[in-house]
Amino acid sequence: MNNMKRFEENASVVYTDNKGREIDTFVIFATDAETGLTHINHENLRVPLDRLRLHEKTVGKYHLPIADAFSFEIFKKLRDKYAELDSRPKQETLEPEVAPLMLLANAS
Repeated sequence: MNNMKRFEENASVVYTDNKGREIDTFVIFATDAETGLTHINHENLRVPLDRLRLHEKTVGKYHLPIADAFSFEIFKKLRDKYAELDSRPKQETLEPEVAPLMLLANAS
């Protein structure tokens, strides 16, 4: 697997299904070194490398869906900003699970 092509997480790829249809999708997890399968977003499949190719709009490590690099940089900065915000630890307010007990009158 060391000299075999691999796809990294979040790479934009084109998947060719059994009917020959080409589907734009992305890699959820990198290519597994043991099985050689790549986990893609389309139908949550794990597919062999011969069914995938890097999307033609990929520049470097990133997919470039828009025409100009300036817009791409803006989207990239926004993505990075919100990824950082999402990664911050969240404080959860704990609510009591049990309702308070009611005292009943003593039976004599």
